[in-house]
Amino acid sequence: MGTTIHGGEWIIKEVQASDVFIPEEFNEEQIMVRDMCDQFVDTEVLPVADRIDKLEPGLMPSLLVKAGEQGLLGITVPEQYGGLGKDFVTATIVAEYLGGGYSFSVANAAHTGIGTLPILYFGTEAQRAKYVPKLASGEWKGAYGLTEPNSGSDALGAKTTAKLSADGKHYILNGQKCWITNGGFADVYTVFAKIDGEQFTGFILERGMEGFTQGPEEHKMGIKGSSTVQLYFQDCKVPVENVLGEIGKGHLIAFNVLNIGRLKLGAATLGGARRAITTTVQYAKTREQFKLPIVKFGAIRHKLAEMAIRMWVGETALYRVSRNIDEMEAELAAAGKNLSESLLGAAEEYAIECAILKVFGSEVLDYVVDEGVQVHGGNGYSDEYSISKAYRDSRINRIYEGTNEINRLLTVDMVLKRAMKGKLDLMGPAMSVQQELMSIPDFGSDDEGAFAKEKKYIANFKKCILMVAGAAVQKLMMTLNKEQEILMNIADMSIIAYHAESALLRLEKLSTLKGEAATAVQADIVRTYIYDAADAINKAGKDALNSFAEGDELTMMLIGLKRFTKVAPFNTKEARRRICAQLVADDGYKI
Repeated sequence: MGTTIHGGEWIIKEVQASDVFIPEEFNEEQIMVRDMCDQFVDTEVLPVADRIDKLEPGLMPSLLVKAGEQGLLGITVPEQYGGLGKDFVTATIVAEYLGGGYSFSVANAAHTGIGTLPILYFGTEAQRAKYVPKLASGEWKGAYGLTEPNSGSDALGAKTTAKLSADGKHYILNGQKCWITNGGFADVYTVFAKIDGEQFTGFILERGMEGFTQGPEEHKMGIKGSSTVQLYFQDCKVPVENVLGEIGKGHLIAFNVLNIGRLKLGAATLGGARRAITTTVQYAKTREQFKLPIVKFGAIRHKLAEMAIRMWVGETALYRVSRNIDEMEAELAAAGKNLSESLLGAAEEYAIECAILKVFGSEVLDYVVDEGVQVHGGNGYSDEYSISKAYRDSRINRIYEGTNEINRLLTVDMVLKRAMKGKLDLMGPAMSVQQELMSIPDFGSDDEGAFAKEKKYIANFKKCILMVAGAAVQKLMMTLNKEQEILMNIADMSIIAYHAESALLRLEKLSTLKGEAATAVQADIVRTYIYDAADAINKAGKDALNSFAEGDELTMMLIGLKRFTKVAPFNTKEARRRICAQLVADDGYKI
């Protein structure tokens, strides 16, 4: 691998295909892990999916134990704490390929992520030794208590309090937490409270601690098999040695672990989408109307191809970021950072990209299951077909791990903050885009070489972001954070451009490895996505500019936007038909 591109730098730098990792480069061990996860969902989870949804006592914990026996709960946990100590890409594979397991994937993600990582990364040596091996094996199940009835997106607005007991041996917790995944059966909980109502701090609680009780299971629209309860603390006694991390620094735990959680959620949603596409393709091949399988109809082909396009583009960006995190982790470790500093530092470095992946993955899954129900017609609305469960289960993903609105706002906020700290030189490139707008457009001959045209499109998409964001910062200055609509527009431009670039880089690398003839369908995917991306970026950019610029300045920028989103005509109908033909030939999503 070549040079590491730091978080957010893709906006201002041209990235080389040789610098990205693609799913086709999984090593033998990673392929084995992938197949093991697939098999686990097929043999252990799907046959009991209905029983899981009925919250059959003991069933979900027993599945977590089985996953633990196969090493799936401790993939990145170091060997000294009973894990397998694998890299981050392998952990992402596990998150993706267990992601098709409906409620099980939620329980697994909560246990291995927010249930285990806070203690692994922020715990003392004694805390790690006590809890992590049992969490990695599945003997103990983990949960995480952050959200409260009145503090969701505003996590730091928590009301749960902690007070040191008179003898100095315990903290006394009072308050409640809600929407706690795995809460009904977990043994170990990471809970956040404010010491003396002020210092936001993490604590490790165990089931059975005095004054710690839980409410009944919530009845939810989807993920019905995921245990979700409220937790209550009434003078709950927590030993002082169970303080997690530094007092008053609980936000570091909450937010750093969420970065990893967002990427993993992006992975799990794509795993769900992968299975839902295959289910839908298989249905469309066998369902006949007007004496023809419905997969022969153009309207259905369009839907199936669009599912595949979004899935392929999503997984591309997912593994690009996973490898970036692995490389940064190795870099930090080589610089003498310890385990937690290395991984958390790497995840924080790519926090912008983690937020992007969460939004994109959850919205891909929503698209796939929604159109999946549509392709199934009336049957899609019946509980007898799994697509109805997939549809209901999907909806939560745009809400937890930070709503997609919060993640969109964060994406832009983090980019701008890095620019202000001098970590990201946005102003230089933004100024050169402004100068380019003033100059006569260069209609010279296109660069030669494979994908030269597409590379130019991607470079122009980035200019759109720089132009709109740069103008918004100059014009609105300190009030920009109140203009959420504009920030959402810029976030959408960024999410689309990042995925378009990732897709092109994967195609470029693949065609070098396999030759252009072997990557014709992938080329159709990339060209269709870029063609549609141009219009979407143009619309988001226009909406932003129209809301803060006016007169000649607005006219000039709209002309620039039009120039930067101009793409050559492309027959997306035929491209989608070819993509769909591949899905039919493969009997599902195997592109």
